[in-house]
Amino acid sequence: MTQTMTTPTDDRVAKKNVAILVMAQAFLGAQMPMIFTIGGLAGQSLASNPCFATLPISLIVAGSMMAATPISAIMQRWGRRAGFFTGALFGALGGMVGAYGLYLGSFPLFLLGSLLTGVYMSAHGFYRFAAADTASEEFRPKAISYVMAGGLLSAIIGPQLVKATSQAFVIPFFGTYMAVIAVNVVGAALFLFLDIPKPPVPSHDAPKGRSRIELLKTPVIAVAVICAMVSYALMNLVMTSTPLAVVGCGYTEGNAADVVTSHVLAMYVPSFFTGHLIARFGVEKIVAAGLVILAGAGAVALQGVDLGNFFIALVLLGVGWNFGFIGATTMLAGAHEPHERGRMQGLNDLLVFGGVTMASLASGGLMNCSGGSPVDGWSAVNMAMAPFLVLAGGALVWLALRPKRA
Repeated sequence: MTQTMTTPTDDRVAKKNVAILVMAQAFLGAQMPMIFTIGGLAGQSLASNPCFATLPISLIVAGSMMAATPISAIMQRWGRRAGFFTGALFGALGGMVGAYGLYLGSFPLFLLGSLLTGVYMSAHGFYRFAAADTASEEFRPKAISYVMAGGLLSAIIGPQLVKATSQAFVIPFFGTYMAVIAVNVVGAALFLFLDIPKPPVPSHDAPKGRSRIELLKTPVIAVAVICAMVSYALMNLVMTSTPLAVVGCGYTEGNAADVVTSHVLAMYVPSFFTGHLIARFGVEKIVAAGLVILAGAGAVALQGVDLGNFFIALVLLGVGWNFGFIGATTMLAGAHEPHERGRMQGLNDLLVFGGVTMASLASGGLMNCSGGSPVDGWSAVNMAMAPFLVLAGGALVWLALRPKRA
């Protein structure tokens, strides 16, 4: 039965899957705020040039970009469970190699661990799509929203694990990477309980669906991809530099972890009602609201470097990402056919994380190499948001002004 034929009674299975994916988002997803909190700081301690401090985070995102199409193909051929197990395996491997790089003081080895971790990040990104697989059209935006809400616990678990483990060994941050290994090994067991059928093997005369170029020429898909890219890339651009900015402005690593906690909470708390807002006001309005809130985050950050400014700016950044990214995901999920799922979702994440990779690479250079002080670097990071917000906003306006077709 295809997604378009799903009936409300089918949502019993969808709700079970959503519950499992929420737990996976909460527990396995905790490694992402852990690594994003310490990745730049660890990189700064190992890199010979401070401009490369955020390169470990950039390589995580680059690994995610490169893995998006293969992970999507694995899921299309062997099912969601196989793809998620693959992600957890690489998450554990990335933690092992990263820990060994810290032990040896080897920046290249540490970077390799980051690249492997990117495969987990790619698989993690498909939790939201898996939530929609067995959901009715009515329940779909809520299912996506609830799974994203699982990140609320990851926002608490991840930074607290950083506080407990970052200085647990003589080598700074070594304990955090050991904790990442444990999170992946234990959390992978959750996927044994998923009940998402494997995609049927297409028959000889089955519809082939649109090509990737044809999909991207579809106006709704093109705008959804642009808005997802901008929302995620700008969030990553600012978040990657935040620990460096907080510590560089004279605050502690604990303060940086608390700011990241507030940010990740703001990313996921709205998920409890984002789906309802989409159902009531329409997806385009919610995406537009997300872009406006992202602009507000940059405006607050540019007002000063008091600790309160960091907290408010990062909270707004999280809420803006939530509205923009969940809205764009909902737009995309309803704009392609089930037999186009593997092709379109893999292409979407390839493009989204390609943009995030560029933002992450730019973040370290803007923060450490675009001015004479951390304040100058932080201002450059936030001012860089403006042209991309204009791009995404313009794409939404263009879509809204197009004639409606039956």
